[in-house]
Amino acid sequence: MSTESAPGPQTGVAQDLQQGPRIAVSALVTNLREYGLVLALIAIMVFFQFTTSGTLFKPVNLSNLVQQNSFIIVMALGMLLVIVSGHIDLSVGSVAGFIGALAAMMMVIWPLGPLSNPLVVSIICLIVGGAIGAAQGYWIAYHRIPSFIVTLAGMLIFRGICQALLGGGSSVGPLPVGFKALSSGFIPDLIGPLTLIPPTVNAAGKTIVGSGLTLHLTTIVIGLVAVLAYAYFGLRARRTREKHGYEAEPFSLFVVKTLVISALALFLVYQFATYRGLPIVLMVMGVLIALFVFVTKRMTIGRRIYAMGGNAKAAQLSGIKTERLTLMVFINMGVLSALGGLIIAARLGQAVPAAGLGSELDVIAAVFIGGASAMGGVGQVIGAVVGGFIMGVMNNGMSIMGVNVDWQQVVKGLVLLGAVVFDVYNKNKA
Repeated sequence: MSTESAPGPQTGVAQDLQQGPRIAVSALVTNLREYGLVLALIAIMVFFQFTTSGTLFKPVNLSNLVQQNSFIIVMALGMLLVIVSGHIDLSVGSVAGFIGALAAMMMVIWPLGPLSNPLVVSIICLIVGGAIGAAQGYWIAYHRIPSFIVTLAGMLIFRGICQALLGGGSSVGPLPVGFKALSSGFIPDLIGPLTLIPPTVNAAGKTIVGSGLTLHLTTIVIGLVAVLAYAYFGLRARRTREKHGYEAEPFSLFVVKTLVISALALFLVYQFATYRGLPIVLMVMGVLIALFVFVTKRMTIGRRIYAMGGNAKAAQLSGIKTERLTLMVFINMGVLSALGGLIIAARLGQAVPAAGLGSELDVIAAVFIGGASAMGGVGQVIGAVVGGFIMGVMNNGMSIMGVNVDWQQVVKGLVLLGAVVFDVYNKNKA
């Protein structure tokens, strides 16, 4: 009789080492959408880096890219939940334009005294945005009117109100410096700058602009902490899946993915640190992204939104109050649309009638490119963020190359169509 004992269960690492790259390739194919997005973003950035003769990755251009496209990503976070829940919101661009006009009127035109303070105005505008979302969500949730119709009406209504507030074609400004810092400001260097290469001084004793190398140390520290946190929470999530018996990606593939994303993040952080540090709006985006990841991954309300989008009737029969949940989704969308409108106004330094015009298309495209399903129930926060950056990099890169705006729209339309076709193909294949 053999005395050999049966082999015990192996860890994910040991299995990876034994079974080799076959499992990694299989996992890569299985998670093609997730990994493909990151690879596509990297490929697009490298492409435009070469076609723009190195302009794309210049620190000043990276800061401009973030500031110009931050409102798209902010609104895409809210649009993700709307689309996952099985709805659509076409009014976000008009609501953003209206809120920007309202904020400008309160700070510049109307004599409101203490209420004209930029912080107070911002809070009031966020509340107004939530009220707009509640008004639209009420008709959708409790009267079963299709979200397409309700938000299309909202798009027309709030674009008209925006133009009426601004007196037709006029603009209102300039806005206070403290308010403009929301979009154009940078975090202060609390630690102090680190000079690696002293600036060059010419024969006349004047410092040559652009010479030397000084790093924004606070930016470096924040970047390192963020990368370490990303790696730690990713590893913990993987171990939790294994502990509960769920399939996890091979450890080797997880390491490669983490290293690639961390290297890209640290490179961008270094570029920001050589300029003026991290933009304030990027920090706002980071907090919102972390919050929405937590809500969708860890909170019951997040799981219920996905369940409602996957099958609304089944969710209702299981005890989920779908009407109230739909209302909350649109309130959230209204608040983020208002924040997007404040960011647009802060970046322009004034309110203009065309603010936010057509931005709803970029927001929706970012979510679909990021992997959300047009059928509802599918989509990830990180995917929407990556989709937003893909749209932003394409806009920025094509503008630097001098591509006509008309052709830019054609390219973005083709990318959006390709993303939706890919999603439908995957669903039919499954």
